[in-house]
Amino acid sequence: MAETHSLQDMRQQASIAAKVFIQRDYTNGTLCQFQTKFPSELETRMDKQQFEETVRTLNNLYAEAEKLGSQSFFEGCLACLTAYTVFLCMETHYEKVLKKIAKYIQEQNDKIYAPRGLLLTDPIERGLRVIEITIFEDRSFSR
Repeated sequence: MAETHSLQDMRQQASIAAKVFIQRDYTNGTLCQFQTKFPSELETRMDKQQFEETVRTLNNLYAEAEKLGSQSFFEGCLACLTAYTVFLCMETHYEKVLKKIAKYIQEQNDKIYAPRGLLLTDPIERGLRVIEITIFEDRSFSR
């Protein structure tokens, strides 16, 4: 039976073995999306399908955040009318989706990545340039 590890246990007990960086994919322009190519460093730690599902979901959430619509138009008009002071008491659509992304990453870490000795870092912490996956060196982590 696989031993389950929490994120706190990993940070305290395990040392970092490596870091994997999933680069941005600019094939469709500057839209924030990441490559879904499975890194070879993760082959012994997780399934390719789980990794690709995580990246696809993140790509979809970032596309939702950057989507222009009536809500974005209304937010922009309201911001101009109030000299942008409206954002002191209101979250933008983009900020709401970023919170949803942070929650999704936390759930993925708790359910999928941490039990395998991995830690998925929110791309916003790396300037939306890469998805960073930290691989912890601990023999007790198992698939």
